[in-house]
Amino acid sequence: MAEENRPTLDPHVLAKIERLEVRARLVVEGFLSGMHRSPFKGSSLEFAQHREYAPGDDVRFVDWKLLAKTDGVYVQEFEEETNLRCYLFVDQSESMGYAHDGGMSKFDYSATAASSLAYLLQQQSDAVGLALFDEGVVQQIPASNTRGALVQILHQLETAKPDRKTTIGKTLVELASQIRGRSIVCLFSDLFDDLEAFEQGLRALASRGHDVVVFHVLDRDEVEFPFERMTMFEGLESLPQLLADPRGLRDAYLKEVADFQEGVRRSCSRNRVDYIPLKNSDPLDVALSQFLAARLSRKKSARR
Repeated sequence: MAEENRPTLDPHVLAKIERLEVRARLVVEGFLSGMHRSPFKGSSLEFAQHREYAPGDDVRFVDWKLLAKTDGVYVQEFEEETNLRCYLFVDQSESMGYAHDGGMSKFDYSATAASSLAYLLQQQSDAVGLALFDEGVVQQIPASNTRGALVQILHQLETAKPDRKTTIGKTLVELASQIRGRSIVCLFSDLFDDLEAFEQGLRALASRGHDVVVFHVLDRDEVEFPFERMTMFEGLESLPQLLADPRGLRDAYLKEVADFQEGVRRSCSRNRVDYIPLKNSDPLDVALSQFLAARLSRKKSARR
C-alpha cells in the first residue's frame, strides 16, 4: 500500500475521529486506493471454465487469447455470483474496553473494523447484520443491504459500552440457531473465556454450513507486555487487582498468551474456521485484507 495512504488507516489517528461512519469510510477508501485493483470491481459473473464454441454462442465470450495460442475457438463459461449475507458478531464485554496509552480500545478497534467491513460489503449490495454480545446477546440487527440497516449498525456500534462479563460459547450456540440460510459470520472478540465452550460455539456455527471468520483482537500491551516498573494491574470482568513487578512475570506471561492464541488457532482449525489475529495497534486495512484473502482461499478450496 502506498505510504501516503497509511495515516488514514492508523488506529491512533482514527481514534481522534468520533463519528464511526467517517472512520469506516476513511478506512475503506484508504484500503481500496492502496490496492492495484479491487476484487469487488467489475462483473458479478465469475469465470468458471472453457468449452468449445458452438453455433449461436455469444461471440463476446470467445477467448481470443486462447484462439491465438491453440487455433481452437473456445468460449468462457461464467457462473453468476449471488450476493452474500454476512453477520458481524462483536464482543462488548468489559475486557474489550482496555486500551494501551494513546490507542484505541479493543472494542473501538473491533467496532471500526466491523463498520468498515459492513460499509465495504454494502457497497456491493451484500446484506450485513449485527449481533452485539457480552453474557448474552445485547442487540441484534437482521442482515439487510439497505442504507437504513447500515446506519443502524453504525449507531449500535458507536453507542455500545463494554461493561459486563463474557459468555462466548453459549452466545455463539444461541446465535447459530437463529441464522437462517448459509452465511458468513465474522466474530470480533478478545476471546477471554473458556476455550472448550468457545469451540462448542464454533462447532454449532460450522455444523450449520456457515463460513466463520474469527478476528482475535488483543491489545498491544497484552501481546507485548511492555511494562517495566512495579505496576498495579486492574482486573476486568470481576477479577481482582494485582500489584506486581512485571519484569519477573514477563516470560511466563508471554508464554501464557502464546499458548492461549495457539489454543484458539487449533480450535478454529479443527472446525475449518478462518483465524485472524489482530492487535489494536495494527493498521485497520489488515482486517479487510485478511478477510478478503480468507474468502478467496475458501472459494478456491471449494472448487477443487
